[in-house]
Amino acid sequence: MAGHSQFKNIMHRKGAQDKKRAKIFARHTREIMVAARSGMPDPEQNSTLRNAIIAARAANMPKDNIDRAVKRVAGGEEVANYEDVRYEGYGPAGVAVIVDASTDNRNRTASEVRTAFAKLGGNLGETGSVSFMFDRVGSITYPVDVADADAMFEAAVEAGAENVESTDDDHEIICEPGDFASVRDALIEKFGAPTELGLQWKPQNTIALNEDQASTMLKLIDVLDDNDDVQSVSANFEIDDEIMAKLTAG
Repeated sequence: MAGHSQFKNIMHRKGAQDKKRAKIFARHTREIMVAARSGMPDPEQNSTLRNAIIAARAANMPKDNIDRAVKRVAGGEEVANYEDVRYEGYGPAGVAVIVDASTDNRNRTASEVRTAFAKLGGNLGETGSVSFMFDRVGSITYPVDVADADAMFEAAVEAGAENVESTDDDHEIICEPGDFASVRDALIEKFGAPTELGLQWKPQNTIALNEDQASTMLKLIDVLDDNDDVQSVSANFEIDDEIMAKLTAG
């Protein structure tokens, strides 16, 4: 389990997504409302809003919730002045961690993120302190049964993607951030809605963790993810399948 996708897999363990469904929907609602406010409240004319809606659908957010979020902005409802912020630091065993957040209070969020790092064997650094170890990429994921690996690769390259990483479970299409919208739209037209999509931090190298280090690292991710302002957490670690099985048993 390596690379930026390790977090996606971790979040699926033991029904974690089901337990946090309300929190996940709240995050998507915020993203939709912020995107709708930043441009036209029409996904056909606002690529950022279109992406937020597709991501919400991929998370199984009900259509009524999505429509209601857009209509609240279109109807003139006030939306908190959220801004995107990024925090960078090191977790246990020197794991590089990037936390992307959307907040209406930078001081509050910074304090809470700093406390999480400090309590779980890490430390928060300056902006740019670890991001050079990652590549910013567009990521679009489809179930493995949508197409075979060769067909998906051909379609992705034709759409402008750089690469496809196929496993027994899914196909992950990687592209440049600037090509994300066009690649996304071309693949949706051919294969329908993806299961996951968005811009991600892809680590250039990963650090293998032992059981104790992995346990602490997962706790740090859980604490950060429980913060309402945190949108995503990326890290450059990998955990052996046997260790992961022990940590997620029970």
